[in-house]
Amino acid sequence: MFRSPWICHRCLARTARVPRQKTRPQQWRAQSTATSGGDLISSALLRRARSIAAEQKKLSDSVAESFNSRDARRLGELSAVTNALKQWEEANQSLTELDSLLKDPATDPELLALASDDLNTATAQITLASQTLATSLVPQHPFAPLPCLLEFRPGAGGAEAALFAAELLRMYQGYCSRQGFRTSLLKYETTEGGSIDSGSSADALQEAVLEVDSPGAYGELRCEAGVHRVQRVPATESKGRTHTSAASVLVLPSLPSSGDVEGNEESWNDRSSDYFIDPKDVRTDVMRARGAGGQHVNTTDSAVRLTHLPTNTVVSMQDSRSQPKNRERAWQLLRSKLAQARREAREEEVVRLRRSVVGVARMGRGDKVRTYNFGQQRVTDHRSGTSVHHLDDVMQGGVGLEKLMESVRSWLAEREVEALVAEEEEEAGSGEGNGNGRKGKKERR
Repeated sequence: MFRSPWICHRCLARTARVPRQKTRPQQWRAQSTATSGGDLISSALLRRARSIAAEQKKLSDSVAESFNSRDARRLGELSAVTNALKQWEEANQSLTELDSLLKDPATDPELLALASDDLNTATAQITLASQTLATSLVPQHPFAPLPCLLEFRPGAGGAEAALFAAELLRMYQGYCSRQGFRTSLLKYETTEGGSIDSGSSADALQEAVLEVDSPGAYGELRCEAGVHRVQRVPATESKGRTHTSAASVLVLPSLPSSGDVEGNEESWNDRSSDYFIDPKDVRTDVMRARGAGGQHVNTTDSAVRLTHLPTNTVVSMQDSRSQPKNRERAWQLLRSKLAQARREAREEEVVRLRRSVVGVARMGRGDKVRTYNFGQQRVTDHRSGTSVHHLDDVMQGGVGLEKLMESVRSWLAEREVEALVAEEEEEAGSGEGNGNGRKGKKERR
């Protein structure tokens, strides 16, 4: 009979004993992954926004004391920035409070769970507020409120390019009709020598000018300037090969031909008017009239000479025996001369803008901003990278075209924000450099 091996009773009891574990209340702690609002927007843009908010407060106090139309207009221009800054500060404060709750070890578990649930919402709010604030800081394009002119010309591709240019014209006519813009066809020339009165809209287009006579049309359509490329099988192609052609679209501001009415005193006091002149910039000289004219000549100081100091424009008037009348006519002539010079400067800016959009040598297939691929029923904008697969709707000026245009506007806004950030950082760096230079010069002294 086998005997069981001997085992120590003390060891047996130790192995049979189940160790007791201390159970502590489990507390769930979420790790905060919140992004602070300062990480989503440049500090240079924040400084600019806060300086604008301070300016807006000063103007608000000034307008409350004594109303001024110019200050009130400026106050309205700054309101978008101040409202965006207020929303950003509220969202940033909410995110900071949630972050502090999540990092505090003494936070109640229920409150901790609620804070974690609100974290995603607060992060989305601060992201949207940062984008809105950055966009509001970009100054409006000087021609954005104006009507515009659309010019269409065929590029590389021969007859197919001319046909596509005509289709682009009809596309934008359809878009403007859906948007409620007033349009008029100022020029339409075909390759066969046809014109607007020819009655044939299917002819190959040589050149066309479409006027969009609605305020703000330039701001809406300026993103369409550039070379538009088309890839399709032409109707005259017998072997079914895909051809690539191009057409150019120029978007120019439609400037007023005669400006304001010269006798309108409101335009004289409006700083945005061509006829505005700051009296501080004009030197007035009174002298005796010269030349033949009887006993009145060389006896009284009736002649008036006005000199616009910033431009060195000189106007003199002595036709009347009355000095007030000569002064009035001199001011009218000076306003007209300066208004004409300002309009010519604007026209030169338009010419520069036109040359910068599409140069003479940049009418090829490679320098495209958008591609219309009929075989794939796809339209791709190469600036924003957005593609739409409803080509027929795009060519009719429908929702697809509006989606593409909106993507390009967003792309342009991002580029303008980047340029603004670089400008602000450069100014901040140059300011610090000048300050260090002055400090070093002071220490050397």
